[in-house]
Amino acid sequence: MVKYDTVLIRFGELSTKGKNRKDFINRLFSNTKYMLREIGGLEFRRTYDRIYIKLNGADPEIIREKLSRVFGISSFSFTERVDSDIEAIKETCLRIAQETEHKTFKMITRRHDKSFPLRSDDINRQCAAEILKNTDLKVDVHDPQLQIRVEVQENDTYITSEKIKGAGGFPAGINGKVMLMLSGGIDSPVAAYELMKRGLRVEAIHFASPPYTSENAKQKVLDLAAMVSEYQGHLPVHIVNFTDLQLAIYKRAGDPYAVTLMRRMMFRLAQAACEKYNCLAIGTGESIGQVASQTLESIACINSVVQIPVLRPLICMDKLEIIDLAKKIGTYETSILPFEDCCTIFDPKNPVTKPTIKKSEYYEAGFDWQTLCAKAIEEMETVITQPGAGTEDYL
Repeated sequence: MVKYDTVLIRFGELSTKGKNRKDFINRLFSNTKYMLREIGGLEFRRTYDRIYIKLNGADPEIIREKLSRVFGISSFSFTERVDSDIEAIKETCLRIAQETEHKTFKMITRRHDKSFPLRSDDINRQCAAEILKNTDLKVDVHDPQLQIRVEVQENDTYITSEKIKGAGGFPAGINGKVMLMLSGGIDSPVAAYELMKRGLRVEAIHFASPPYTSENAKQKVLDLAAMVSEYQGHLPVHIVNFTDLQLAIYKRAGDPYAVTLMRRMMFRLAQAACEKYNCLAIGTGESIGQVASQTLESIACINSVVQIPVLRPLICMDKLEIIDLAKKIGTYETSILPFEDCCTIFDPKNPVTKPTIKKSEYYEAGFDWQTLCAKAIEEMETVITQPGAGTEDYL
């Protein structure tokens, strides 16, 4: 019986990183170890283009589930380690073939150790001959049901019959920090996932309007943050009391321009939080045309108040695509809990869909939003969320 004892991890886009490759691999290595931190007995080793994890009896299914959430991994395989000896390699490949119910197979060998006396093609031929001699399997090099993979290293050879797709992307945190505008809806947690996948470390800013929004609504947001924090280790959430600004906006502008002015204020506050916590960009869960504040005219009007990049990873996704991804990462059921945030509590009946900067500035000139924004940033509360650990006060 084949006993897989080692996980072999392959890199994805890291192979294109040239001089920065070492930094990317170091980050991927540390992120992988962090993801598996609760599993005892694992032994980690890395080479130029692989990470190896010796299982020492750990449950492969738990390892499989956790590694599937590590960005930067192209694929991984559970392998059996044998000595770099052709007879040991042939014996293991034969056992894998004997245990399968498939009818066709193909050998795939990579000879990393060029001093090994046989070339990759020679290893393939000898192993295939052993399988053909002792089983009923047939070779199919174009569409095989079973692929037996052999990787020959200097002292060890790793053999597997599966190649599991990884999460792809870049290791979370390697490309800098972004401040995500996080609500309790479906979109923004998915945006957090997508930003992390591109190697960004995400912090979040959330706008609450007590007493109009409840503690349940706030906890819902923190729960969502904790869920997506799994992909980077922890996720700070900066909670802004938006009540005074929101009331001032409605008193001054009324219904049609309220959403536009609220979003302009939120972007200003997000930029201030970026400056305070050294984030290089704002992130949002906006999707073009989905609501009134996400028409192209609205986006241009709202975006004009900030001077840093705004990243919108969902901008061209439709709602069903976003929902599917929310279900995949496990945030959907929490996102649809019926606890309303500040945007839904003050939902206008007739929001303007083609606002102008000139008219927005006219309304803003009628109240002291600068003082209200400064007060909101000064009183901002920060909570650190962690995967599976609830929340704790930021120290």
